[in-house]
Parts: sequence; structure tokens; C-alpha cells
Amino acid sequence: MGDPTSVLRPPLSSPFLLVGIDTEGDNQWDRHARRNQRFENIYALARLHALFARHGVRPTYVITYPVATDARSADVLRELKAGGDCEIGAHHHAWETPPCAPEDIDRHPYASNLPLDQFERQLTALTETIEQAVGERPVSYRSGRFGFSAAHVSALERCGYQVESSVAPLFYEAHKRGPDFVEAPLRPYFLAYDSATRPGTSQVLEVPVSAALHRRFPRRLQYLYARAPRNYTTRRVLRKLGIARMRWLRPSYSSLDDMVSLATDLARDGEPVLNLLFHSSEAIVGGSPYNRSDAELRAFCDRLERFFDFAATKLHARPATFAEFRRAYVTPRSST
Repeated sequence: MGDPTSVLRPPLSSPFLLVGIDTEGDNQWDRHARRNQRFENIYALARLHALFARHGVRPTYVITYPVATDARSADVLRELKAGGDCEIGAHHHAWETPPCAPEDIDRHPYASNLPLDQFERQLTALTETIEQAVGERPVSYRSGRFGFSAAHVSALERCGYQVESSVAPLFYEAHKRGPDFVEAPLRPYFLAYDSATRPGTSQVLEVPVSAALHRRFPRRLQYLYARAPRNYTTRRVLRKLGIARMRWLRPSYSSLDDMVSLATDLARDGEPVLNLLFHSSEAIVGGSPYNRSDAELRAFCDRLERFFDFAATKLHARPATFAEFRRAYVTPRSST
């Protein structure tokens, strides 16, 4: 790999479009489902992948340990990978990656709360198991529940990871012992070893999930909004009053209008990437708290397709996997 002081390309006229799919067992929000793993959404991935292919989208499927160890799921992923239009990365669930305890399924911990030696052993197990399952070592990573910590960067480097995508600007769950990514930038940056939200000198490129408020506020007000007391209630009230609301590139969270307006703002501001996120289990009926009926799933797929059409035709966005984006975006000093 190149010098950790590599410079990044200046913003280009059209952004890259990344689609990172948290590829996991059915309905990981539900305790019973976590205890009794099923993978129906993985077996149906070919339909979702066909949707991506119609629009030239090059997804990155970040997969969990149970997915990698399920023989039928591994077959599906190897077949998708053989098509040459996707990437298989790693998705770390602290409650189901060994070594872990049976009670972790109920505790549903953030990886950031694990002892560091346990995290490192889990990361090694996850990485090696994915390599065995799909025939290639993963280089892109996302932490379940956004449970990433700067303390993880060294271990990620040692395991060969080049891209991390767990950080979301204005994301705050410190009140639940989760992460505080409030002050993270939208633009990709090399991670520091002591902060998840400031650039540093590691080789791991953070590619934040695309998220921002629907209005432009001074940064200080944005931070106050994100860290407000009684966080969820305060946000709900501000949303109902039309004062402030979050927009994500997340098709189960945001309307098509909000995704389009967010992408438009990012492209206008010269941001180099549109990073869209959802879970594989959202793409089947009943696989998640979202899309509980055929009609809801059709609407979800329609939002995706219309957003991809908009990104391609209006923003001239260039689809890429996480690893492809890193290669295109990073310019070593020696070549400048």
C-alpha cells in the first residue's frame, strides 16, 4: 500500500455512487430471530442483484460470520462474486462472531464496548472465515450497529482492511453506550488511531455513510441537534415542526425526495461520494422491521430504482465498489 500521507484527489465533477449492503441473517433487530438464525434474504439476493445490474450499480456486500459459515449463503455469494460486478466485504456483529458468549445475543453489544483482545480475535475469525467462504480476503469493513471505534484501526490494518464505512455524520448513540460520530465529515478521510471522526495517518480510508440535515445550519447548531437531551423525542418534535430532520441515503429511512435532495446537495458541494446503505434483509417481505408487505417491498424497490436513475442521469454518478472507490480516489504522493 501507499504512503499513509497520500493526498486525495480534489472533488470531481460527478460523484461516485457506492451501495454498501449489510448482508446478514433475517431480522437481526429481533432477539428471537438472532437466536434462531435464518438466511432467506441471502438466498433471495439474486433478485436484488439483478436490480443493481439493470442500473450498472456495483454493490459491496459486507457479510457477517453466520452468513459466511452457512453453506448455501456462501454458494450464493460466490456466484455473485464470479459475475465480476460486486465486492464481498466484512460486517462485524459482536454478538455472533466468535469468541462470544450465548448471552451476547440478548445483550446485542456494540463492538466498541468489547475488550480489545476479544475484538481482535473476532476480527481475525470473521476475516479468515469470509476468505474461506468466498475465496478472497475482504478489504472493506463495516461494524454492526455502527459500533466502530478508533481503537479498532490497528487491528483492521493488520488484517489487511483498506476501507471502513461505519461512520455517519451527526450519528449519536452515546446515551446507549454506543458511538458518537456527530462531528464526522462527509468527505472520506484516512482514519486516525485515536479518533474516529478526524483524519489521521492510518492506511484505512473511512468512507462515511451519506447523511445530513435538510437545512444548512452552523456546525455548532448541528452538533447541538445531534446531542440534544432526550435525543429521539427532541428529533421527533423538531421534525414534526419542520425545523430540522435528518436525510440519509437509506431507502427504508428516507423518502425518495429526501434522498434526491441530499444527493443533489452533496454533488453541488463537490462531495466525491454518495454512500447508500441498507440491510440485505430489508429486500424481502418480513425480513426486517421494514417492508412487511408485498406493497411495501415494491415501494422500496421503486425508490431504489428511481434514485439510481436520478443519480445516473442527473448527477452522472459513477458506480463503484468500496475497494474500487479507494483505488480511484487515492493518489500516492509519488505519482503527483
